[in-house]
Amino acid sequence: MAMKIGEKPFFDRVDDALDDTFMHQSMANAQDGLRGKKIAATEGDEAIGDWEDWRSAGEEIRRHTLENLDYYLEQLSENFAKRGGHVFFAETAEEANAYIQQVAKEKNAKNATKSKSMVTEEIGLNEALADVGCQVHETDLAEYILQAEEGDRPSHIVVPSLHKNKSQIRDTLKEKAGYSGTDQPEELTAFARSQLRDVFMNADIGITGCNFGVAETGTVSLVTNEGNANMVTSYPETQISVMGMERLVPTWEDLDVMVNLLSRSAVGQKITTYVTNVTPEVGLQSVDGPKDFHLVIVDGGRSKALGTEFQSALHCIRCAACVNVCPVYRHIGGHAYGSIYQGPIGAVLSPILGGYEEYGELPYASSLCAACTEACPVKIPLHEQLIRHRQIYVEEGYADKSEQAAMTAFGIGASTPSLFKIATKGAPTFAKPFVHEGSISNGPGPMKLWTKIREFPAPGKENFRKWFKEHKKGDS
Repeated sequence: MAMKIGEKPFFDRVDDALDDTFMHQSMANAQDGLRGKKIAATEGDEAIGDWEDWRSAGEEIRRHTLENLDYYLEQLSENFAKRGGHVFFAETAEEANAYIQQVAKEKNAKNATKSKSMVTEEIGLNEALADVGCQVHETDLAEYILQAEEGDRPSHIVVPSLHKNKSQIRDTLKEKAGYSGTDQPEELTAFARSQLRDVFMNADIGITGCNFGVAETGTVSLVTNEGNANMVTSYPETQISVMGMERLVPTWEDLDVMVNLLSRSAVGQKITTYVTNVTPEVGLQSVDGPKDFHLVIVDGGRSKALGTEFQSALHCIRCAACVNVCPVYRHIGGHAYGSIYQGPIGAVLSPILGGYEEYGELPYASSLCAACTEACPVKIPLHEQLIRHRQIYVEEGYADKSEQAAMTAFGIGASTPSLFKIATKGAPTFAKPFVHEGSISNGPGPMKLWTKIREFPAPGKENFRKWFKEHKKGDS
């Protein structure tokens, strides 16, 4: 599945990440910077009023939309088709790719330009189009750098190349794209622009994602800072927009609220540089709109969350506010999650979309501190959903067998007073071979992973019940 990053087991990926000191610093700097800007643009901006009221409005819009998803999807597709656009509903990534491949074949397309889109990463669109002879060119600067690296994947939902410094970017462009300048950002950016100009001019197809589809008019709304999406939608006569089935709003008034929430939560801006709204205008003699416009609406496992306790996970607007406050992401970075969706929302979404067998360990990559829930602009209860994922992971038998046996034994012991008394009395004796200077640093069995990176306190020699009895006696 294209959603997957790397083949190593989860804890091996974590070990690799913990050894990467550059990545730690990069993630910490990004989190601190983005978090500070977000606070300034939300709680710190008196002009916007009460930020909590905006969050509540956003939550209500997303809840109403998801509860009436079939109605608004039909409205969006009907209005899109009325204006001459083509709508295709894809249940799977394979169906979405097959449809887009067919469009590329019909157009005899050899080159396509694409603006940043997580859902096209999710379905592996670039590889699918390469299979039919159509080369996709990433035009978002960060995605352009990752594509030049060949095989590198996003490590952050909003800042895809966060894991690379400017020297690494310079070396990549020198090796892969013929760059000969320094590692100054201005030079690197100018080089990328010079390369992309020809790409824009010669594209047969333009491909975008969709931040929000506006149901009442059948419009695709794109929120960007670089303007590359405007080039993608203006030059080629054929445009294909790919959207997750949940990424829509009923009205333009709702879009106003969501764009405010997205811009301020993602990068701490009151508004992004470009908010581009594209509607099919076939037959209206538009000078800069696509003449052939396709909207591919992807399920990709999302419908499995509808009507369940995880439905609110589909409220996500991909702002990465939860990622930017997560203490676990700060230490392991994006690639350790093994999914293109990282951080708390990635740990919630990935098991829904890709299953527990592949992504069931991700909910354990959380301290459950609830900072993610507090940061989410549409109030998704992320930490509660992480706990629920853990419960299902165990209930369905995916958890480590020795850990399950240990927890079952603990449950029996803790709920049986006589057994609990025997266990607490014998614990100091059983643990004695592993105790050094008052703690256990290399525990046996299920304790091994815990004690690999932290010490476990040694069982106290003094029995609590005995202490309590003596204490109570002393009070009397």
